[in-house]
Amino acid sequence: MNDLELMTLPGWKQRDMVVGGEISSRELVEASFRRIDAVDGQLHAFITLDKHGALEAADAADAAVAASSDPAGELGPFHGVPISIKDLELTKGLRTTLGCKVYEEWVPDYDSTVVERVRKSGAVIVGKTQTPEFGNAAESYNKVGEATNNPWNVERTAGGSSGGAAASVAAGMVSIATGTDGGGSVRIPCAWNGIFGIKATLGRIPRFGGVANPAPNQTSSSGPMTRYVKDTAIMTQALSGHEVRDTSSLRGPVPDFLSGLGDGVKGMKIGWSINLGLSPAEKDIEQTVYDSALAFKELGADVSEAPLELKVPPFSYWWDVWTGNQVAMYGDLVDSNREDLMPYTVAMNEAGRLLTAADYARALKNAEVLRSDLAAYFDEYDLLILPTTAISAYPHQSPPSVIAGQESETFAGISYGAIPTTMAFNISWNPAASMPVGFDGDGMPIGLQVVGNLQDEATVLRACAAFEQARPWAEKMPPVS
Repeated sequence: MNDLELMTLPGWKQRDMVVGGEISSRELVEASFRRIDAVDGQLHAFITLDKHGALEAADAADAAVAASSDPAGELGPFHGVPISIKDLELTKGLRTTLGCKVYEEWVPDYDSTVVERVRKSGAVIVGKTQTPEFGNAAESYNKVGEATNNPWNVERTAGGSSGGAAASVAAGMVSIATGTDGGGSVRIPCAWNGIFGIKATLGRIPRFGGVANPAPNQTSSSGPMTRYVKDTAIMTQALSGHEVRDTSSLRGPVPDFLSGLGDGVKGMKIGWSINLGLSPAEKDIEQTVYDSALAFKELGADVSEAPLELKVPPFSYWWDVWTGNQVAMYGDLVDSNREDLMPYTVAMNEAGRLLTAADYARALKNAEVLRSDLAAYFDEYDLLILPTTAISAYPHQSPPSVIAGQESETFAGISYGAIPTTMAFNISWNPAASMPVGFDGDGMPIGLQVVGNLQDEATVLRACAAFEQARPWAEKMPPVS
C-alpha cells in the first residue's frame, strides 16, 4: 500500500490497523509527512508543521498499544491516527497564529477544548492548517502565510475559513481535520474540495480558548472534516459534551451518532429547495439538488419540494450579529494594530461600529423568527436539502459579480454567492453537513447541504451515510494528490 492509499483510508480503519498491530502509528505519521512534502508545496494547506512533536506522540501511541492487554477496547477512537488542526484552535507548545500577523510567533501555554478532546481521542497532531485572519473570509489567505490553493485547480481558492483543513484532507495528507464554522467555514471548503463535514448544533461541540475579548457565541462551532461520514460521526462524538468554560455549551447527554448510522433513509420525510428564495445558483449546482433529491427518493425517503421560503434574508441579520461581535472581540486590535490586520477584518469592525443597539436587537429578533420558522418546518420534515453554495470555487480573490444572471455582492472579503444558504443555519443553530454530490462543467466539486432539526445530528449523519453508500465519493481524487 503506497502513502496515498494509506492516507486516504478511513481514519477509523487506520486506527484499527494501529491497535491491531498491522502498522505502527509512527509509520502512519511518517507517511502523512511524506504526503505533505509531496503536495503541500502546491497547496499551502499547512501554516505550521510539528514533525518532532508528532513523532513523539506516535511513539507514545505505539507504546500504549504494546502495553495494553486490550488495545482495541481500551484506546481512543482515533488512536495513533494523523490529524490536522485549523490554526484558530490553540495548541499548547505549538505556534498558533490565528491567521493574524499580530500573533505570528505566538506559542500558547494551553490547548483549546477541541484540541484537548482531539488528544484524548488518541489522534496525533501533525500540524496547523491555514485560515483567514480570525476566520473572517470565505478564502484562506492572510499576512502570515501563502493562500491555500484548491487541489482540483490550484488557480482557484480552497474556500474558507477552513480552507487549509479541507485541502489537507482532499489531497490525502491526512484523513481527518478539524475546522470551525461561523457562517459556513466548514461546509464551504468541504463543498469546494469534494470532502465531507458537519457543523453541529450550536453548543454541541464546545469552544474554549483564544484571544478575543468576550462576546456571545451566537454563530460558531468547531467540527470535523473528513473523506468518510463514519469518521465525521466518530470525531463528532469525541468532540461533543458539556464544557463549563463555554457558556453556550449544551448540557445533557450526548446522543449516540454511530448506532443508527447504517439504518438508511427509508421512511424519512425530506424537503428540497434550490435556494429558500435567498439567491440564484449556478445551473450545474441546481441540477445536483434535483439529482440528489431523486437519489434520496430511490433510497426510500419521502421527498418533496420544501414548503419553506425565509421571510427576511438571513444574511442581513447574521451580518449585523457577526460584525457587532467582531467589535467586541477585536475592536481593540483595530485601534492598536490596524496596519497589521487584514482589510477584511478592519472592514468588518468598521461595519460593526456603525450598528446601533436597536440594529443589533432587531437582528436578534429576526434570528428568533428564523428559528421559529425552521422549528415549524421540522415539525413536519426530518431533513432539508439544498446547495451548500450558490457557486463553485472561483479564482483567488475574484468571486463572480453575476450569478445565474443576477448581480452578486462581496462584503468585506465574503462573496455572497459563497454563503447565502450556509450562514442561515449558523444563526438558526441547526446542524448542517456538506457532502460531495458532483462536479460542475469546469470539473470543480459541488456540495449538497443536509440540514436537520436542532440537536439531531444523528439523522443528518444517517442520511449522508446512506447517500455515501449509494453514490460513493471518497475514491474521487483531485489532480494535486
